[in-house]
Amino acid sequence: MQLLSEREWLAYREKNKDRARMLISCPDRAGIVAAVSNFLFQQGANIVQSDQYTTDPETGRFFMRIEFDLINLDERCEEIKQAFSPVAESFGMEWSLVEANKRKKVALFVSKEDHCLLELLWRWKSGELFADIAVVVSNHPDMQETVESFGIPYRCIPVTKDNKPQAEEEQIAAAEGVDLIVLARYMQILSPRFLEDYAMRIINIHHSFLPAFVGAKPYEQAYRRGVKLIGATAHYVTEELDAGPIIEQDVQRVSHQEDVETLKQLGRQVERTVLARAVRWHLEDRVLVYGNKTIVFP
Repeated sequence: MQLLSEREWLAYREKNKDRARMLISCPDRAGIVAAVSNFLFQQGANIVQSDQYTTDPETGRFFMRIEFDLINLDERCEEIKQAFSPVAESFGMEWSLVEANKRKKVALFVSKEDHCLLELLWRWKSGELFADIAVVVSNHPDMQETVESFGIPYRCIPVTKDNKPQAEEEQIAAAEGVDLIVLARYMQILSPRFLEDYAMRIINIHHSFLPAFVGAKPYEQAYRRGVKLIGATAHYVTEELDAGPIIEQDVQRVSHQEDVETLKQLGRQVERTVLARAVRWHLEDRVLVYGNKTIVFP
């Protein structure tokens, strides 16, 4: 895989320089799609993709993701936001407007297992993940050489039960200004102090379908149960351990013939692809959180 060339990057930027994404959540009622579409038409925008979902047409919650092109978007973005505010207020909307060609800044956290980290780095290097990876943070030095070979800064911050608060302050400082933190098999529990600044902006990968086989040695537990499916779950991190809103899941069929090591190998393959999908969907503003669930637009 090759890093996007300057020419390819300029082509991508040119293609998307006037493209924006609007995310909307509000009480469902008649007229929402018409109001948003009419507003964009009046602004001279061309809608290129629109997805919507309602939990209940009568009394539910309405969700919408809409992409549009608008000439001179960079110059007009703030103007569009101000002009849309009365429309949003009339429908009680929670909403955001994002410029598609603006890269989000990402921090990756990892411990010793490298499979999820490498998958993200490879996809980033190939241009599949449109983001700036600002730093990789780890509590071990093992991955430093690999990460720095990608031209990405590496911060090793050891964590023990005695220095955890201090270590977390260093981690927060290292990740300052990022839009997303990805726990690529980072094997430390984040404190509420850490989480409060990154609500629904930290993604974790977990073996199996949550909450199955929690705790130590999950694949050994699965083997003893004679499972026929193994899987992985990517979710947003909340204070309740491994119970945040689920973004993506997948499974691999297995049989009695697989031993524990084979289960682990298959599990790693599922983990890396599930996490990469979840990160990509977040970067492309395809995920809306509703309570402890997500709406993920294709």
